[in-house]
Formats: sequence, structure tokens, C-alpha cells
Amino acid sequence: MAHIDAGEILPNDHVQQMAAEGRVTQMHRGHQYADEGDTFEIDGTEFEVTDVTHRTLGDMTDEDAQREGSEDLDAYKERMKKVHGSFEWDDDSEVVRHRFAPVDE
Repeated sequence: MAHIDAGEILPNDHVQQMAAEGRVTQMHRGHQYADEGDTFEIDGTEFEVTDVTHRTLGDMTDEDAQREGSEDLDAYKERMKKVHGSFEWDDDSEVVRHRFAPVDE
């Protein structure tokens, strides 16, 4: 277990703020950026990585998209295209889901 920078999992200040507000509770990334049990801090709140799972984009559901701050999977796909420019959705692309939660003190 390590204490990591929030930016390792959450790519920008906007997403980090959404996590601090409880609107984002997981993040899919192209690579594994943390291990279960790692912690990070946002605005004085400590979070723990509770699950790290290797998946494909095709495994993603509406619930996954909602946990990442989108209304549904279609909205998530559009957001990825907008954020990543030349991004093309491929159900077989491998991704890593990082789930996290505030640490109860």
C-alpha cells in the first residue's frame, strides 16, 4: 500500500473535484495506476483504492459510466471522444477500473 498523488488515477482538477463531491467513485484508465489499498488525498479527504480490475471497454455498463460522472454509457462514450480527440471506442480495448472511496475516520 502506498500513498499516491490523486492525479495518478484522476486525470484533472475537474474530475478530482467530482470525486471529492462523491459524484465520481471509479475511473477506467488505459493502464493500472494504483493497487488496492493505495490511498490519495483530495481537499483534505483521504480516499482508498478499493478495487482494481482489468477489463475491456465492452465490459462497461451504464452503472460504470454513472460512477464516472456521466449520465449513461452513450454519454460516457461521447465524453471520451471529446476529451481524447481521435479516440475510437473498441469493445476489445483493455482498460483498468480503479474504484475508490473516502476513508472512514
